[in-house]
Amino acid sequence: MKLDPKTDLTFTRKINAPKELLWECWTTPKHIKNFFVPKPHSIDACEIDLRVGGKFNTTMNVEGNLMENEGVILEVIDGERLVFTDTYSEGWKPAADPFMTAIVEFADDGKGGTIYTATARHRSPEARQRHEDMGFYDGWGTVAAQLEEYAQSLK
Repeated sequence: MKLDPKTDLTFTRKINAPKELLWECWTTPKHIKNFFVPKPHSIDACEIDLRVGGKFNTTMNVEGNLMENEGVILEVIDGERLVFTDTYSEGWKPAADPFMTAIVEFADDGKGGTIYTATARHRSPEARQRHEDMGFYDGWGTVAAQLEEYAQSLK
């Protein structure tokens, strides 16, 4: 995949947990609630229909303010790649104000861990910059650290 630095944000991190476990965490609502937003914020609800066209919905609780995010899954490569977007909701209903398409990739590191890559693709350089200014690297980095800690607790 060729990234466009004008509209895409991405980072890669080594996580000390097998990719199969990280995949399970990312694709199972009961697990997503444990890492998907930086603490002390939380996920109050999550629905995932793991198929192309299926829903990927979360309700974030940020200091008592509930933020519903409806999305649709665009690609599923079992254990390796999950792509979802808020450009559409289930049934391919267009969103009024889409924010991003997320691509989460998992690759074995050959030592029992995972090379984890998270990419956010945006519709414009301005949307990309807003996401970076909101703390993309810190936020998604914190989520990756929480994912690692949570996955290790499941071993």
